[in-house]
Amino acid sequence: MKVMVIVKATEDSEAGNMPSEQLLAEMGKYNEELVKAGVMLAGEGLHPSTKAKRVRFLGDKTTVVDGPFAETKELIAGFWIWQVKSLEEAAEWARRCPGAMPGQESELEIRQIFEAEDFGKEFTPELRAQEERLRDEIERQQKS
Repeated sequence: MKVMVIVKATEDSEAGNMPSEQLLAEMGKYNEELVKAGVMLAGEGLHPSTKAKRVRFLGDKTTVVDGPFAETKELIAGFWIWQVKSLEEAAEWARRCPGAMPGQESELEIRQIFEAEDFGKEFTPELRAQEERLRDEIERQQKS
């Protein structure tokens, strides 16, 4: 199963404070362990919400809202995509993650990513073929 591990924002990450060299080194070591174990598929940090936008939809009306966004606890500072056997395995890997900046409480959220079979009969063979074409095109674009 694939999961997204969401790194929740902190006051420091929202303020744009960068991690220390030591924390970056610890995260690098942790990421190496994830890659060597075949768990990590992707992972990135995100800029604070001061550099973000939200797009809201209501019927046929869309509104774009500029950051920053007030509720830090609802924001994310980064993510990983992991391939694991279970949510329990993901939780065990997450337990080993270096903590946030010194003195800051931090939190990871683990969410399973939908796979084609999760959508049932509504995900028709035509829709599956379209999905495969799009994934192939994305892969092709990334290689060029």
